[in-house]
Amino acid sequence: MTDPTDSDEFESFSQNQLDALVSLHERFLEGRIGGRRAVLKQVDLTGLDLARKDLRQSDFSGCTMRDMNLSNSNFQEACLYACDLSFSNLNNTNFVRADLRGARIESAQLVGADLEKADLRGGALATNGKYQAPQSVNFRGADLSGARLVGTMANHADFSDAILAQVNIQQADLRGARLVGADLSGADLMGVQLSGANLNNAILTGVNLDGIKDKGFDLSGAITDGNIGRSVSEMEVPLFKLIEQHQKWVESAGVSGKQLDLSDYDMRELGSLKRERLTAIKARRAKFFGMNLFQVQMQSSHLEFSDFRRCDLEEADFRGSNLSHSKLSHAHLQRANFAPLMFSSASGNRFSPSDLTGAELRYADLRSANLKGVIFQEADLSYADFTGADLREADFTGASLEGTKLDGANTTGAVFEKVPAGRAFSLKALQEDEDF
Repeated sequence: MTDPTDSDEFESFSQNQLDALVSLHERFLEGRIGGRRAVLKQVDLTGLDLARKDLRQSDFSGCTMRDMNLSNSNFQEACLYACDLSFSNLNNTNFVRADLRGARIESAQLVGADLEKADLRGGALATNGKYQAPQSVNFRGADLSGARLVGTMANHADFSDAILAQVNIQQADLRGARLVGADLSGADLMGVQLSGANLNNAILTGVNLDGIKDKGFDLSGAITDGNIGRSVSEMEVPLFKLIEQHQKWVESAGVSGKQLDLSDYDMRELGSLKRERLTAIKARRAKFFGMNLFQVQMQSSHLEFSDFRRCDLEEADFRGSNLSHSKLSHAHLQRANFAPLMFSSASGNRFSPSDLTGAELRYADLRSANLKGVIFQEADLSYADFTGADLREADFTGASLEGTKLDGANTTGAVFEKVPAGRAFSLKALQEDEDF
């Protein structure tokens, strides 16, 4: 589908124009003289307000509706075919039996929205006499917590990294859907069709998989209620004693105590390691998913391939740590410290940078974080928020920066080689603002 935001031919509406249209539509619904059904096609409505409006049976086909407030509105049986609703507030909105084929709903908020029997299949928009290939509905990174998708037609839709916690998806058609990394914890999947769906790395805690109509789907790397890897409860020595031994090892520079090795352990049952001193631990391939790690100290640690998704890592200390190929999508990393760690030796001081090569930080919150000198080579930073972060001398070679927020970030000396062009990221704009 052609991106409406890239077209100069889309007519733009003002808020006053839109309000007048809504007023006429409401008269139409009430059967009053002078009423007229709202029909807008391929119009740019970016940033406007449609909250708490009755827009049943309206037609907004192909419209750009990004960054809008549509919360608590009624779009029952409306046509939103091929619309771009990305980043919009759709909380508590009624989309029952709405036509959302080919829509883009990336990073939108749909908490409590009702999508019962909505059509979320692929669609194609004809523009300027040219027919575009059918596009699947895009819910990547969207928050659908508590939404209703009962009986929804959503085959081949993209729900990658979306939040679908506690969602009612009974009897929905999700054949061929992409649910990679999606949070489906506590969701009701009774009678759902999932043949050919990709649930790789999805979160399925509290989900009854027995009621699913078919089993032909990919669950590789999915997180379920069972332990993934070694269980903390089966440790021969209680963890708190191991931490005590580890702290002695750190304080004695390895003379006494023992280094803590949590590699391959599933740490989730602990719930929290808030403010724990875990300097220089080994925790390769460990599962910390969803844990409270506020102000945890993990500087100079080996954390390769570990899972920190949806963790509270605010003000965590990762200075000089190796987090290459780790998963940190949707993690809260505000004011976290990833600065280089200095080591003194006979030959002089040396600095060890934090390594996030190949790491996944999609939708992560890194506002005001210290990321000086961090290695982000080949990392996926799509839609991550670096507002106000210190990114001096960071290496973004080959990183994905689609939709990444860099407002107010200090990128002096940062390397952006081989960075693919992407929506909402402009290397040119950065270069104009910063002294490279």
